[in-house]
Amino acid sequence: MTDITQTSNVPQIKIPATYMRGGTSKGVFFKLSDLPEAAQQPGSARDKLLLRVIGSPDPYEKQIDGMGAATSSTSKTVILSKSESPEHDVDYLFGQVSIDKPFIDWSGNCGNLSAAVGPFAIANGLVDPTRLPQNGVVEVRVWQVNIQKTIVAKVPVVNGEVQETGDFELDGVTFPAAEIPVAFMDPADGEGAIFPTGNVVDDLEVPGVGPLKATLINAGIPTVFINAADLGYTGTELQDAINSDSKALAMFETIRAHGAVRMGLISDISEAANRQHTPKVAIVGPPADYVSSSGKVVSADDIDLLVRALSMGKLHHAMMGTAAVAIAAAAAIEGTLVNLAANGGKSGVKRNAVTFGHPSGSLRVGAEANKVEGRWHIEQAVMSRSARVLMEGTVRIPGDSF
Repeated sequence: MTDITQTSNVPQIKIPATYMRGGTSKGVFFKLSDLPEAAQQPGSARDKLLLRVIGSPDPYEKQIDGMGAATSSTSKTVILSKSESPEHDVDYLFGQVSIDKPFIDWSGNCGNLSAAVGPFAIANGLVDPTRLPQNGVVEVRVWQVNIQKTIVAKVPVVNGEVQETGDFELDGVTFPAAEIPVAFMDPADGEGAIFPTGNVVDDLEVPGVGPLKATLINAGIPTVFINAADLGYTGTELQDAINSDSKALAMFETIRAHGAVRMGLISDISEAANRQHTPKVAIVGPPADYVSSSGKVVSADDIDLLVRALSMGKLHHAMMGTAAVAIAAAAAIEGTLVNLAANGGKSGVKRNAVTFGHPSGSLRVGAEANKVEGRWHIEQAVMSRSARVLMEGTVRIPGDSF
């Protein structure tokens, strides 16, 4: 007879939570006040709790014992609270959870999940009820805590509740839903300049790869843009072409690490492993026909350029929302690699909006750029997303997890 005596019996605890899709990402959302007291402040207890919720670190890289789904798009957590600022409704803190390491990166935002913040805030009493119409659109004013910036989401309300269903289609999301326009105000990350080096294009020395032309931009999220052709790519690649190539992934990580040093995000490349979420690396190219991951034909005539971006070490299945902000900002500024790719290599052409092709289809983004006292400034970058509650109730974790 098998002895099933347990050597440890620590009861699980319940924590109120909501599992939401925002754009092409999913994450577990919490109200700050619902977290156990020890996790209501930044630190080890909070990180350990959220790692256990998501199911990390997982050496199998599956996150079977948690809410994550083993991709950078789904290994995410959000903590929200009513803002103490009269200019904002809600404070939004984002944590990108490493899949295989005991690490949460708090250095940046998730642009996709930003679209879900407004709906969650309305449904959970974080927006002043006097601001909510019975029917109409609510401008939810979000303070993004990670990067200390304002986001404004326009959330549709029907019969006093958030409208979630609709006919807005977003490539990378299977089903249509209600459209939520999201504006990222003054999106230069943190207090830094849009171009940390002062240049729209830099020569980036990368050992084993060579000197590369790069646009190092700090808008939405710090991003390193490289011409796809300089790395032997076309910009039409889908996930498997890069994610199944260990040498390519190692090369992109080396580029990312050296880009991070050049942007002043880290002082030595050895620190890159502890800053996995930022910067992002993206390759750009001129328009070309290709077939997306869903089988949809994307015509070169319908897009301005091609972009493929990596997140947490892998090629993203669509496009990170914050990277889309970086694309919009870079496209609006003359002479960046993004701007040149969108203009057939011609310099001196301003763009206030572009449609770019990504592995799942295409996306239109817009931004207005101006020079103020010799420095580039982006007033806002705008894109449309959608969001939906997938499940709500409580998550459970063993009581000794944090």
